[in-house]
Amino acid sequence: MICFPNAKINLGLNIVSRRPDGYHNIETVFYPVPLTDALEIVEAGEFSFSQTGIPVDAPIENNLVVKAMRLLQEKYTLPPLAVHLLKGIPFGAGLGGGSSDAAFMLKLVNDFCRLQIPDDELETLASRLGADCPFFIRNKPVFATGTGNMFEPIELSLSGYALCLVKPDIKVSTPEAYSMITPASPDVSIKEIIHYPVTEWKNCLINDFEEVVFSRHPAIGEIKAKLYEKGAVYACMSGSGSSVFGLFEEPVSLKDEFSGCFVYLNNSI
Repeated sequence: MICFPNAKINLGLNIVSRRPDGYHNIETVFYPVPLTDALEIVEAGEFSFSQTGIPVDAPIENNLVVKAMRLLQEKYTLPPLAVHLLKGIPFGAGLGGGSSDAAFMLKLVNDFCRLQIPDDELETLASRLGADCPFFIRNKPVFATGTGNMFEPIELSLSGYALCLVKPDIKVSTPEAYSMITPASPDVSIKEIIHYPVTEWKNCLINDFEEVVFSRHPAIGEIKAKLYEKGAVYACMSGSGSSVFGLFEEPVSLKDEFSGCFVYLNNSI
């Protein structure tokens, strides 16, 4: 059985306050996009895990796909499975690729083994794997608060817009980015702004990480500027980076504009 874990983008991101536990309260909108990995499981004589595509330099037991399976094994008896992950979503990009893999593994094993676990329980399990993992269980646009782990469904469709997503070969330290920001409640919540016309987002739907990340990594800011130069109606860094996306009203072909970067284009998201 095979499934295709998809990425998400952040539409705006405000860092609202610092929590007593040292983490931060944020607000953002998670929106699913059709850039995917591929995840396959088959029954086998013994457990195995293999991975191809974009290399992931981590021990097998640290992979979130394997952690998701181990989590289910704490409560359910599973047959030995051969698991294969084809990695197409860049990691360290603010796209939630690892979290998506984990959530889709929970759903895939649930279906394959006919465990009949309801979505509410799958979300609870996913929350043990990462703050944004539960989002991918239902995989629909949400207004996210808390540490990015509290979700409120929203009515939002970007259908008809073209997406250009660019990931440079730059690593951004999320803890470092947080350390350079002074949290503040926004004058207007993203929850309200997201319902403005997309053509109005440019001047009001912001990502608080951009100022500090662009100062440390100007090349990321240059990508955003070029997306606007090429006609994007809205462009933004996703999460703490390093990927940047642009929304266009017309189909685009920009792969040659971003030499040395991972570029994903979809002309009808």
